[in-house]
Amino acid sequence: MTLDDLRVFVAVCEARNLSAVARSLSCSQSAVSQHVKRLERETGLTLLERRPRGVAPTRAGQVLRRAAAEGIAGLDGALRQLDDLRRGVAGTIRIATGATTVRHFMAAGVTSFRAGHPEVNLQFVTADSSRRCLEAVRSHEVDLAWVTIGPPMDGVEQRSSCDLPWVLAVHVADPLSHRQTITPAELAGIRHIELPEHSTSRVHLEMHLERHGVRLTSTTSVADWDTALLLAELGLGHAVLPALPGWGRGPGGVVRLIPIPELPPLGAGWAARQWDALSPLALEFADTVVTALA
Repeated sequence: MTLDDLRVFVAVCEARNLSAVARSLSCSQSAVSQHVKRLERETGLTLLERRPRGVAPTRAGQVLRRAAAEGIAGLDGALRQLDDLRRGVAGTIRIATGATTVRHFMAAGVTSFRAGHPEVNLQFVTADSSRRCLEAVRSHEVDLAWVTIGPPMDGVEQRSSCDLPWVLAVHVADPLSHRQTITPAELAGIRHIELPEHSTSRVHLEMHLERHGVRLTSTTSVADWDTALLLAELGLGHAVLPALPGWGRGPGGVVRLIPIPELPPLGAGWAARQWDALSPLALEFADTVVTALA
């Protein structure tokens, strides 16, 4: 049983597909199978079962996957720290973020942390969705990820750090701009600017609007929240968005953000594989960002 055997086995359990893992490792499917078979010989148990579309870990496989994933996460962290020592640097923190995360959630925290730790290497990896950020955490690409809190993901721990109330962004010349609040039912006729498909925020919004019997239609879609706000600023439609820190009245003061109090707020916060396995610097960085937000 080698470390490579365990790494490949964990990857297969997460991908549920031998050929996908083979492609990611630039090797043959037979080579991937050999790693799994070697583990099965040594444990004397069947670790994977064939499915119509791929494979899945057996009960024994789930036990080994959990233990291997936790061990690999800790070992990877130790190897990074050893590499820092070898290179003579104080440490590296790898953070996955969305397109607008650093500006809205981290600016003050990053500045404060950098002032106290000028020698620490901060590596920011931009991902196009919270799910991609979570996958980067699970696959050991990063230590931390700032995400929209969503359904649990196996192998990742999420911690909500702030609540983002929903607002309707409208141009000041729009007939709705004088409203102090607005109800979900009143959103039915808006010129809706659609959030990214399959994003956690969009799923959250649609789920709660459906509970009010509201289904929005749209002819405009965007890739991120800032773009939706910009289109509302230009008078091209209405955006239903989580209110982000620092938005206030919106760009240039020509956008009003009208609260929608009947919609539950959206949670945002940190994700990591194992909080207990994070380095003291990574934990301090995460705490500094949250403190600065508060």
